[in-house]
Amino acid sequence: MKKILVVDDEEPIRRLIEEELKDEGYSVLTADNAPDALKIVEKEDLDLVILDIRMPGMTGVEALPRILGMKEKLPVILNTAYTQYQQDFMAWAANAYVVKSADLTELKTKIKELI
Repeated sequence: MKKILVVDDEEPIRRLIEEELKDEGYSVLTADNAPDALKIVEKEDLDLVILDIRMPGMTGVEALPRILGMKEKLPVILNTAYTQYQQDFMAWAANAYVVKSADLTELKTKIKELI
């Protein structure tokens, strides 16, 4: 079973993604902030990370190079409500960039492409 980490500070979004991915047959871990996510990345054998950008404390763009520094081949999808981050140089290190939506079709498609 493929293991995915969902990182988002908004609980309803985190829970929605978690439930949808569990229904798709994935094992899902969650974190509500980047520091906790980094601890999980360090300890767990993950297949993919879904990372929100705008979070209090450390943003997803700040966490991304740290994640890749620990596990450079780990696919990361940036999942955000803000399209302007697509132009951020650091965001280019991610494997995919998905704009948040209640319809998770695009996110699920990217996951299947990457793992």
